[in-house]
Amino acid sequence: MSLQAHVAELERRHQALEKELREEMIRPSSNDARVADLKRRKLHLKDEITRLRDATLH
Repeated sequence: MSLQAHVAELERRHQALEKELREEMIRPSSNDARVADLKRRKLHLKDEITRLRDATLH
């Protein structure tokens, strides 16, 4: 898998987590632990995407 394809896959997963997070947060009885987990996973993906993009610029 090329680096660009890997970044694209990470971005796709990030967007999927964003959708899942939005859906969880609008539920009347949203689970705070699940929301926190989704946010943590989303942030981890964002950090990885940024790291990979920065590595390709240098």
